[in-house]
This record gives sequence, C-alpha cells and structure tokens, in this order.
Amino acid sequence: MSATDPEKPVPEAADLPLREEAATFRPVAPGMEGHVNRYHQVLDHGFIAVKDYMGDDLSILQMARMSYGKGTKGLNDDRALLRYLMRHFHTSPFEGCVIKLHVKLPIFVMRQWVRHRTASLNEYSARYSIMPDEFYMPRPDQLAMQSKDNKQGRGDTLSAEQSAEVLAILKDEALRNFATYHHLLNADENGQPLDEGREGIARELARIGLPLSTYTQMYWQTNLHNLMHFLRLRADPHAQYEIRIFAEKILEIMADWVPVTTEAFRDYQLEATRLSRMDLALVKDMLAGKAKLEDAAAYGLTKRETRELADRLGL
Repeated sequence: MSATDPEKPVPEAADLPLREEAATFRPVAPGMEGHVNRYHQVLDHGFIAVKDYMGDDLSILQMARMSYGKGTKGLNDDRALLRYLMRHFHTSPFEGCVIKLHVKLPIFVMRQWVRHRTASLNEYSARYSIMPDEFYMPRPDQLAMQSKDNKQGRGDTLSAEQSAEVLAILKDEALRNFATYHHLLNADENGQPLDEGREGIARELARIGLPLSTYTQMYWQTNLHNLMHFLRLRADPHAQYEIRIFAEKILEIMADWVPVTTEAFRDYQLEATRLSRMDLALVKDMLAGKAKLEDAAAYGLTKRETRELADRLGL
C-alpha cells in the first residue's frame, strides 16, 4: 500500500519513449510481441513486464539439431522433438532462449526470488534514491495461521475480525516506519527537505528501518532453462502466494512466447510427479496386487513420504 498515493497507476507502454522502428532478422514470436513493454499488475502495487527476449520454439530446435547438422523439419517432427527434449531433461537447447523482465515486488518476495542465482539482475538502489512510499498489504483471504504440519506454510484462514486487526497493525507499523525514514532523511518522497534547518542522515542508513513489505524494482534476465527451474518451484501450489502469483503471470507470458515448449513443460515437469526408488517398487507391487499403501513402511517409506505419495497419486 502507498502511504501517499494508493491509486498510483501501473505504467503503460504508451507512457514510455518510443524507439525508432527497424527491420530485424532475428526470430520473432508473434504472441510475445504483445507483451513487450506491457505492464501486468501483480499484487496491490507490483507489476511485471517483458523488456526484451531472444528466440522462440524453433530456436530451441536449431540448438538441438546442431548436434547432428540438421535443421527444422515438419511441424509434427518439431513438436515431437521438443517434447522429447523436455521429457528426458536435455536442457542445453533451452538455454538459447533468453528473457529480460522488469519486476516491481515487495522486498520479502525479492529475497525469495534472488535465491535463484542463475540469472542476471539489477535492483533499485536505496543508497542512491529515496524509496517510494509503497508497501504491500495482503488481501484478507490471504491471512492465515501458521500451518501445524508445514514449518514454512499457512494453515487455517483468519476470521474477518482477526484479519482486520492484523491489517491494521501491519498498516500502522509500515506508515510509522516510512515516517521515521523521511524524518531521518529530512526529505519527502520527492527529495524535498522537510526542515530547512537541519541535515538528514545518509540514505544508506535511513533505509535500515524500512519494512520488508516495501516495494522494490529490478530488471531480471535469465535463459529459458533456468526460467523453467524457477517456475517449477515458484508456480508450485506449495510456494508462497506472494511469489507464486508472479510465477503464474510469467507462465502465462511464456505460453505466448514458446507455446509448444510450455505445453511440454506443463505435461512433463510442472504438473508431473517423480517417484523415488521406494515409491516405484511399492506402486509396481500395488498394481500387481502384491501390496497395499499400508505396506509402505516395508518398502522403506516414512509416514510423511507415504502421505506425499498418496497425495500425488490421489489415493
């Protein structure tokens, strides 16, 4: 939430300076062109936009077929090869496609995001610039108790009364932290002095008290292989909501960029499951009528592994 301008709009492509149009000889993905410099709102004050990209589905095939000196074939052969590459985790051809995103997100989401180290990024610097008065406020339906069986997850949703109390506390704390920040800087959001009679402290020091809900921005560039690794973890239903919603938007964009690859990614990785050696042995014997799920301990599975297997198989 913004302390001074809660209705601050997401920038539109029309607001940006235009480059002179020029012919290009590089591959162009028609669906992706509609996303370049288009800002999609995420959370209350966040956004995500494609700034640039390289390659398409055919680029992946060119990389793959370089191994034996052949180019693109028919459409059916192309789709089959892409799915084969995905199914068997032949990852290097996907590294030939690259995407650069402009993302605005809360700092605590940024800290999760940068754990994915296989990318290049540059973040808004609070040493050089004054942080805008914007902070994230969860929706009431996203407020929940700590999960009893997941140390890093949410449990039961709070009641309306509890949610109102939590949101009031979070808002009050954030507003107070930003007020302190500007007092220490002796500057408002636009850098204008609050008190002509005193000096503010350095920006790199004044920022220390800002909350993790503060919005920051970054340019994030990665190749398609590493993007899919990010999405496998962050578009998963078990990922934290505030980063998962960014991942889901990226997945939508990816479907317009490399649609055949995205279909294969969903089929063989994102919405697929993996079985351990013990899982596989138990499932084989269950199919043969030689075992039941209750026999899982005899196959070396813990109670938690058994629950996870049952969940994956819908038992």
